[in-house]
Amino acid sequence: MPLRKDYIRDGRNQIIGSVTSGYSDESEVVRNPDNQIAGRTSGIFNSVRDRDGSITSVDSSDPGLLINRKK
Repeated sequence: MPLRKDYIRDGRNQIIGSVTSGYSDESEVVRNPDNQIAGRTSGIFNSVRDRDGSITSVDSSDPGLLINRKK
């Protein structure tokens, strides 16, 4: 399966992030508008980790939890 990059846009059609999927371990990489990694999701463990490796969610693998997240 090839990698797929989807862009996430806000209401003004500006790119606010991207999600790269298609990894063999069912994970996704979430990037911010500056193309820096914001975090990763895991479809196998159904969890979300931020860029520091801290768990953000243990019951959902939704990449939207990492977009526009304030530190």
